[in-house]
Amino acid sequence: MISKLWLRFKKERYLQIMALLGVLWMVIFNYIPMYGVIIAFKDYSIIKKLSEVDWVGFNWFIEVFQDENFVLVIRNTLAMSFLKLLIAFPLPIVFAIMLNELRLKRFKRFVQTVSYLPHFLSWVILGGILMAWLADVGLFNEIQTLLNPNHTAVNYLAKPRYFYSIAVFSDIWKELGWNAIIYLAAISSIDPQMYEAATVDGASRLHKIFYITLPSIQGTIAILFVLAVAGLLNTNFEQILVLKNSLNAPTAEVIDTYVYRMGIQAARFSYATAIGLFKSVIALFLLLTANKVTKKLTGHGLY
Repeated sequence: MISKLWLRFKKERYLQIMALLGVLWMVIFNYIPMYGVIIAFKDYSIIKKLSEVDWVGFNWFIEVFQDENFVLVIRNTLAMSFLKLLIAFPLPIVFAIMLNELRLKRFKRFVQTVSYLPHFLSWVILGGILMAWLADVGLFNEIQTLLNPNHTAVNYLAKPRYFYSIAVFSDIWKELGWNAIIYLAAISSIDPQMYEAATVDGASRLHKIFYITLPSIQGTIAILFVLAVAGLLNTNFEQILVLKNSLNAPTAEVIDTYVYRMGIQAARFSYATAIGLFKSVIALFLLLTANKVTKKLTGHGLY
């Protein structure tokens, strides 16, 4: 057995070395730091060694669940995540199918390029653009004033009730084209003869989409859906950090920014670690549940 593995490694040594570098990176930056999780069960102080700090058991977790601010944070996180799952998840699928149906190659490449571009801009840049557009003297208010001279200018980022919509649609604007790449790759692997046979049988474009394209990329959709459900407690930290301010904080504060504020700004390391560990446990539960349900319904899953 060992000799077979060695022969295979020797035969694929260059690919194996490339893979080992990735595994090494994961061990160093993902697994070794997991030792620090014990901070959540200790009264950690930066001036003491981790081994010298007293154990406090589940005290920090109890404090987390008794914190009224944390309930608000959970509400905001779930609200934005569910909106992104309901709106932002299916849109790349629709967009990829629409691009695949385009027959003008130059126009198709142009649309693809334009849709990809925002992905390569940081949220610092896009956040600055949004702040300018959404200000009371910004683009959105100017357009509304042209359409309705009696319009009263509104600073949208200063109004908590608008933040969910701003977060969801700005995320779609940035990632729609990039997320569609995976679906376009899956669509490109479909046997063209299936479409040709459907054409001969008199199938319309919609029939081809619903009976050939969508069933053929069902596995890809299922896997990405499982990952999306597992990340329900993950919000785009950079996006929220850039767009959040003291006025919209009641709806903008999410788990990631709350952990950052408690851990880095307030130096409550044990408290922040307890929140992060709680989030990881829930994410694991969501992953296992979503994978089981999706595999049962579609026959496709992560494992």
